[in-house]
Amino acid sequence: MATLLSKIFGRKAQPPSTPDSSTVHGLDISALKPLVTPAAPQSADPKDLSGGWTMEQVTTIFPSSQRALFQKYHVGGCSSCGFQPTDTLATVAMNHGLDVSEVVEFIQRSQDMEKNMEIAPREVAELLKQGKIKLLDVRTPQECAIASIPGSLLVDQTVAQEIMQSWPKDTEIVTMCHHGMRSLDACAYLRGHGFANTKSMTGGIDAWSLQVDPNTPRY
Repeated sequence: MATLLSKIFGRKAQPPSTPDSSTVHGLDISALKPLVTPAAPQSADPKDLSGGWTMEQVTTIFPSSQRALFQKYHVGGCSSCGFQPTDTLATVAMNHGLDVSEVVEFIQRSQDMEKNMEIAPREVAELLKQGKIKLLDVRTPQECAIASIPGSLLVDQTVAQEIMQSWPKDTEIVTMCHHGMRSLDACAYLRGHGFANTKSMTGGIDAWSLQVDPNTPRY
């Protein structure tokens, strides 16, 4: 499964390093596996989310779940805290010392919570004009060559490292991409690393072209 970091930069991360499923904190729990491993769920109804769902099912039915899990619990954002598509939610929760019931409830609320991460293009334009935000472009250089927003900063691995190492955690940041999905991943990643004042521009540069500057090329 792609981590948030690999999804943002479009690169395949190293396979997640996860604890052996038969050991926890060095203790062999293989004899207990029938008790702690829930049966595979039959329903795909969001209301039926449980610890028995695989992470592939969870992230398919709840598209915002990976961002939400990383932002709150630091789960699934990078290779050191990643998971496999076949891992159950209960296993992931157990591996990170979390209460699976709490995690289930949090994921079910994550769709609504994600709305608080977004900001409209017109508001971004005003804040950018006032010099109150850093606008981070998380698209590829090829996309940036087609269309860009003056004053934005194209993020690559070098820039990302600089942000993590030297930017103040209270920096007002807005992330942007083509249609507003990769920027949500980037926003969750930054929030998960302490940049609490980060938002994602709704609709990406495509919405910017429609709502703010019609001279910005669409692609």
